[in-house]
Amino acid sequence: MSTPVSMPGDAVAAARAGGRFSRHVHRAHAEGRLVVQPRMGFADLATMREGLLAVRGADATATGTVTLDSYTRVNDHDSARQALRTGAELNGFPLVAHGPGATRELLGSVSGPGFPVQVRHGSALPYPLFEAMTAAGVDATEGGPVSYCLPYSRAPISEAVKAWAQCCELIAAQPDPMHLESFGGCMLGQLCPPGLLVALSVLEGLFFREHGLSDLSLSYAQQTHPGQDLEAVAALRRLAGERLAEADWHIVLYTFMGVFPRTSVGSYRILEESVRLAVRSGSERLIVKTPAEAHRIPTIAENVDALEFAASIARDEAARGCDAAPAESGVYEEARLLVDSTLELAPTVGEALIRAFERGHLDVPYCLHQDNANRSRAYVDPAGMLQWAEAGRMPLRVGRGAARRPVSAKGLLTMLGFNEQRFDREQLTHGHLRGLQYPGRASRQGLT
Repeated sequence: MSTPVSMPGDAVAAARAGGRFSRHVHRAHAEGRLVVQPRMGFADLATMREGLLAVRGADATATGTVTLDSYTRVNDHDSARQALRTGAELNGFPLVAHGPGATRELLGSVSGPGFPVQVRHGSALPYPLFEAMTAAGVDATEGGPVSYCLPYSRAPISEAVKAWAQCCELIAAQPDPMHLESFGGCMLGQLCPPGLLVALSVLEGLFFREHGLSDLSLSYAQQTHPGQDLEAVAALRRLAGERLAEADWHIVLYTFMGVFPRTSVGSYRILEESVRLAVRSGSERLIVKTPAEAHRIPTIAENVDALEFAASIARDEAARGCDAAPAESGVYEEARLLVDSTLELAPTVGEALIRAFERGHLDVPYCLHQDNANRSRAYVDPAGMLQWAEAGRMPLRVGRGAARRPVSAKGLLTMLGFNEQRFDREQLTHGHLRGLQYPGRASRQGLT
């Protein structure tokens, strides 16, 4: 079993100090406010600045986001430059193509201690991007050697581990290292049981620590059952407290990342449920989605509306002051087992991750990456909870003695649409929302 490396007291205090991004999040949490954040990115500097200013001016405690384009994510910076020259449409901000100077100027005009900005990218081999972010003075970014490799890339995990080690060491060597968020709790967006999500988030956090970083956040994505999700966030916090005690870390929750409701009411209801989960679980930060997500890239106004809606719900939930006790279905025990048994495979976290996937000791269900065994399967049970149908070679007990159950193609499609159908069928119960005021587009669509 792995134990945290001992550090002298002054080093521990320095590690926990955190940078501007973490200080903003911790300050808001101490004051009882949930930090909300969009996933917003635009190609040209003027529109990106306009979007960041709109988020900064929202009626919410927010952080800014600069989401990068698809060319930049795969290091095809020549194509990104060509798109800028010709005016071709890009689905995000081409940071490397714009250059560190222009990015630094952009961020300097909008960010500050009360409004830090995170760059979100999706790159498995991001060293050129990290060089550009470091030169531009970016506050924070996210990803990881597993979470940005398996879903988004064909690169071998061994190459991703090597690249992310270099990236961590690069930013750790800076006078003011940027904050790094693990994306491990969001694998594939849906249909991954929470024990594995928690384990992957903690393992990536340990990998970051191994390579010199101490200003971290750990992620978890809303799934199909609020009670199970509450237990999962509690398990993530407990395990992180045990294994990352000498780092400055917080929890970031994601509004559901799978097939999204198509109706406006359904979209706002799933966002509402994620906000209430964030507050009840003590999560410090929430990544929101908008009703436009199911159809197209959202506008600046739609992003702001979603942030203000989320902030309104967070205030309502905080005012209720309800203590929500998480369930006890074994998520913590499963996650701890996966973390401990993985770390026993090799002397370093990076090598342990490589060996774990080689052996199927870690196995993300329905993930087609060539380094993933893809023998595990999950299903949504009649109560709406995610369960293992098959564990593959992972050291897990499936169904606590129950017979394994095959998952058919039709069953998989039904499960992929579980939240879409559940929330699109729902009608808002005005009684439990009476008295709330929804800003922006939400109020214009009759949600009050």
